[in-house]
Amino acid sequence: MKSQSLLVALLITNIAFLGFQVVHPRAEHAATIPAVLRAHALELVDDHGRIRAEIKVLPAQLPAQVVDRMPDGSTQYPETVLLRLINSKNGPDVKLATTEDGAGLSLGGDSGYVQILSRGVNPPFIKIVNKDGRQQVIKP
Repeated sequence: MKSQSLLVALLITNIAFLGFQVVHPRAEHAATIPAVLRAHALELVDDHGRIRAEIKVLPAQLPAQVVDRMPDGSTQYPETVLLRLINSKNGPDVKLATTEDGAGLSLGGDSGYVQILSRGVNPPFIKIVNKDGRQQVIKP
């Protein structure tokens, strides 16, 4: 009888511990999750290790560092916050950027791309380019 009483006592103790775990599910674990993620860049990669999305802050570049001209003709890139969504062929199909003097959006695909740019003192414009290189620019 003593062993049966001991087994019943252990069973009741185990049920009490189990109930406590169910009622308080890892409260200490939830407290360790940070509310804000702070970084200079964030990259999402696929199963093959290829970057598929990124958010980063790019430093300003002086004219001597710039190889290409911007679509608006400027030769200086201000500090930029850039979001890129990249397809499986490593092509940036979506680019969204903001700078001190404006913003731009580019949507691309196999058939061409569309660019919307509003930056600096120049009026904003929309540029549509098909895969053959033909383009149309829409200005106000």
